[in-house]
Amino acid sequence: MASADSTLRARWFDGRSSLARPVLVRFEPAPPGGCGPDLWLHPLSAAAGTEPLRIAFKDVAWPEAWHARRAQPVILVDLGANGSLEVDDGASWHGAFAAAGGRASLAQRMQTRWPVLAAVCVVTLVALVLLYRDGTPWAAAQLTRQVPLRWETDLSDRALQALDASHLKPSALPPERQAVLRQGFEALTQQLPPGLQRYPGYAPRWSLAFRSGMGANAFALPGGAVVMTDALVQRASAEGLSDDALLGVLAHEMGHVAQRHTTRMLVEQGVLNVGLGLALGDVSAIMSTGSALLTGLAYQRQHETEADCFAIGLMRQARLPTAPMADLLIAISHGKPASAPAKSTESEPPGAAWTTLLSSHPDTAERAVRLKQAQAGGC
Repeated sequence: MASADSTLRARWFDGRSSLARPVLVRFEPAPPGGCGPDLWLHPLSAAAGTEPLRIAFKDVAWPEAWHARRAQPVILVDLGANGSLEVDDGASWHGAFAAAGGRASLAQRMQTRWPVLAAVCVVTLVALVLLYRDGTPWAAAQLTRQVPLRWETDLSDRALQALDASHLKPSALPPERQAVLRQGFEALTQQLPPGLQRYPGYAPRWSLAFRSGMGANAFALPGGAVVMTDALVQRASAEGLSDDALLGVLAHEMGHVAQRHTTRMLVEQGVLNVGLGLALGDVSAIMSTGSALLTGLAYQRQHETEADCFAIGLMRQARLPTAPMADLLIAISHGKPASAPAKSTESEPPGAAWTTLLSSHPDTAERAVRLKQAQAGGC
């Protein structure tokens, strides 16, 4: 290995002339705690003058080694405003650099040492897992606290207006029927126990709206708006279920509002995209988008579990059963009476596994069983 005081011959292109000037290159050892060595250029020709030129470590774009044992034969060194160097002895250059206290960058160590590359890959993988499992939900929950209620209600109003203009129609339920369900909904909003309030001080503007033009469904909008379709009310009646089934569904949707799931999902996707961008860089935009999609679906499944837990707690507080809600859930998901047996997974057609993976409700039957027992995984 070259010594710290060894010199190398090189050709210097100073940026002012197209001719290369022969120089001797000397590495100035880095001081204790310094970033790395400085460079001294000693011109050899009289035309170049006799004054040596000192170039600080930070002004040099230090070339990286490509291989642990085979250095590139010719090295080009960018000196910034001072031009560039061309060195014919790559091994001596890297040896002198190391002897003068220069340290290889992490990227160079990854290129030349498999253990370093493997360690970085393991650390990156662990960081991604922690980001996905713990970091993103935690960061989203904290950032969501800073989102004002007014922003959510404005978003909710615009979303409902867009749905009314495209998919939804006015409800055809009799006003008396709507009034009964609204009374039950308002009773639930008055019985929210403090233990179910994830965000202390958060006071949604609760409202229940009815619409038609969509299948049996109910959904929550940020800020407190819950929408129930006529088809859902009619399906519960057709199944012979009491209004407790519909109130259970409303309690579940209230859980989405109280847990601020829509806002958290928007924040989670932003945090996740930033994290994946930092981890993957420019490797693949498709990989980043696909990862965000799959992990976003996983967060949606987590939100469904949280909403189930909220519904169970609220229904228990109101002294109402959750079994009717479970029966309605099964009836809707399978498109047949709740008393009919669940479809066997053994007879699922090819591609059903992908359908399950890409669903935000992949375990409806299991959820219904737990709801019947007033339990939910993760509560």
